[in-house]
This record gives sequence, structure tokens and C-alpha cells, in this order.
Amino acid sequence: MVYIFILVAFVVKWLFLADPTPRFEAQIIDANIAIGYGLALEDVDGDGKKDILLADKKQFVWYRNGDWKRFVMVENLTESDNVCLAARDLDGDGKVEIAVGAQWNPGETSDLAKSGSVHYLIRPQDPTQKWEAVKLPHEPTVHRMRWVKSAEGTNYLVVLPLHGRGNKGGEGAGVKVLAYKMPQNPRSSWATVTLDDALHLTHNLDVVETKSPQCTDLYIASKEGVRLISNFSDKKTTGKAAIISGVGQGTGEVRVGNLGGNQKFLATIEPMHGTTLAVSVLGKNTTRKVLDENLKEGHGLATADLLGLGRDQIVAGWRVPNAENKVGIKLYVPTDKAGTQWQAHWIDDNGMATEDLRVQDLNNDGKPDIVAAGRATKNLKIYWNQSK
Repeated sequence: MVYIFILVAFVVKWLFLADPTPRFEAQIIDANIAIGYGLALEDVDGDGKKDILLADKKQFVWYRNGDWKRFVMVENLTESDNVCLAARDLDGDGKVEIAVGAQWNPGETSDLAKSGSVHYLIRPQDPTQKWEAVKLPHEPTVHRMRWVKSAEGTNYLVVLPLHGRGNKGGEGAGVKVLAYKMPQNPRSSWATVTLDDALHLTHNLDVVETKSPQCTDLYIASKEGVRLISNFSDKKTTGKAAIISGVGQGTGEVRVGNLGGNQKFLATIEPMHGTTLAVSVLGKNTTRKVLDENLKEGHGLATADLLGLGRDQIVAGWRVPNAENKVGIKLYVPTDKAGTQWQAHWIDDNGMATEDLRVQDLNNDGKPDIVAAGRATKNLKIYWNQSK
């Protein structure tokens, strides 16, 4: 009898200490998107709930949290496709500021009229109506953008082209990583500074901001690997991006995660449009571990603590059928605090040709949810976090 009691007590203890089982319920928000180039999750209408913003082929749209009704902000902005957007509440009024990139023509790296565009969108009184697009200067092949704050709290738009001017096949001049300083009147001139001009095929970036004191670090995924522009400041807006030891593989996607205790790691998809998901635990001796080599055109990546473990997990998606003839999204969970062991779980098994994905708590239940847009599958989905 004593042995049975001990066994029952052990099982009960194991059940309470075991990591939660990932469980996500998919909801189709739109089954007829064109491509779904880029996503953002921010409050558009000021109701305190995160909405979904999407850069689609010829339209920039948002979906209202709750009824998920679709509203067009801008359409047919340029001759070629839209490609990216940046969304953030910059002034703390509860309403998002938005910048967008279009004229996506990666094969043209010299002609400014035929490749690249940057616009700031001015909100109308009613955000469900059309927004005004203010044209800003740009480099060719504009591909990604993010709002950042300097150490002094100044708002900048960081824009990342895919190529340098005149480049062919990732060779030639370095990419000009530009920071646009937001003026008080967005219709006036925006001053720009070049943060780096030495990298090639700069496909994506992640931004890490800390407060007290304010510090902003930019991690850039490039042909040369992941590079770091640290402590972004009004007083020091120039200088080359620094090499991160141990993270020199060509990289298309990068996200910064935390294993707890301020132990950072980098999640990367390698190379650009690559097959490999890797994690690099940063430190004096950075350690790198390959988590998956069965992606194909990996194109969506996020880090967050979706399971309440006190350490981040990785969400990764790809857009072309892999060796198993599947597209999809997987969640990778660290099973130890050092990040040496990881376990993979399907989020979407062959129903999402992932072009982009984002993570945010959309229903304010304290659990981050996943939003993804599918290129070949033409769909936009929320994966509601039902994990316990």
C-alpha cells in the first residue's frame, strides 16, 4: 500500500512539474489573400486590442480584432508589389503609426524609379477609411523595415534593402541600412543616416529594446551571418555592424530569444530562404545547435514564451513543400534551461505555406497567440493558444 501511495504521489508531482503540452486552435481569418508578404500586430483603432495588419500584393490592409473585418488602408501604391510594413504606437496614444515598403523588384538594383519605395501612412479621422501615403526617399530593393527608438527616445524608421546598388547575385556594393528620423510633421523632410553599408543580401532584422536606461540593439540577418548594431543613439548613428562570434553562417531570418536569467539566444533560418533552423546561445563561447534541416524556403520566425516556461520557444514556418512534401509551422521547445535540448511540435501540418508570422496575445488571456500568412495557400490564420 505504501508503494502505491508513493507511486501516485510521484505521478501527481510529475504531472504538475511537466512542461505544458502545446495546443493551438486554428481560425481562418482570410482564405483569399494574394501573397501575404508581411504582418504586424498592433492596435489600429485604439480599442486596446491588437489588430492584424497585412502587406498584401497590391493592398495594405488591417483586420479588426473581434469581428476580424478587413479594411483597406492603401492600394495600388506602386506599379510593382507591396513588400513590407512597420507598425508601432510611437507617441503612446494607443493608436499605431505605420510605414510601408513597396515597388518590390529585387532584380532591379540601380533604378530608383523601378525598384523600392518607402511611404509613411497618415491616419484619417476614421481608420477604416483610406489612409494618406507620404512618399519618402529610398534605396532600391527595399525589403524590411522596423520602428526603433534611440537611446534618447527619438523615433526612427530603420529600412533594410535586400541588395546594395548595382548588385547582381548578392555581389557588389554593400546594402545601405538606413535610419529615417521621424519629424514632428511627417509630411516634411525626413533626415536619414546610414547605419551600415558593408553587408549583402540583408534579408531581415530583429530589434531588442531595454529601458532604464533606454538601449536599442539591431540584429541583422545577412549573407555574412548575423551582425549587431548595438546601443543605437542620436549621438552615434554611424559605424559598421559588429560581428557576433559563432554566428557567421549566411542567414535569412533572425530572432532574439531568452532562456531566462538574461541568457540570450539567436534563432536563425540558414541561409536566405533556407532549410536549416539553428539556435545559437550567446556568450563568451557561443554554442550553436541545429534544430531542424527539413525546412524549405524558411520564411517565418518568432521567439516568445508561449507555454509559460520562463524561457522562450521558437516558432518557425516555411513556404515550399519540403522532403515530406509538406509546408507548415512548428514550435520548438527547449527542454532544459541551457538550451541544449529541444523538442519540436506541429502547429500547422501542411496547411500554411508560411510567408510571414508574428506572435502576440490577441485576446488578452495572458497567452501569446500565433498569426501567419500563407503564400501558396493564400490564407491568413490565427492559432489561438490553448496550451495548459
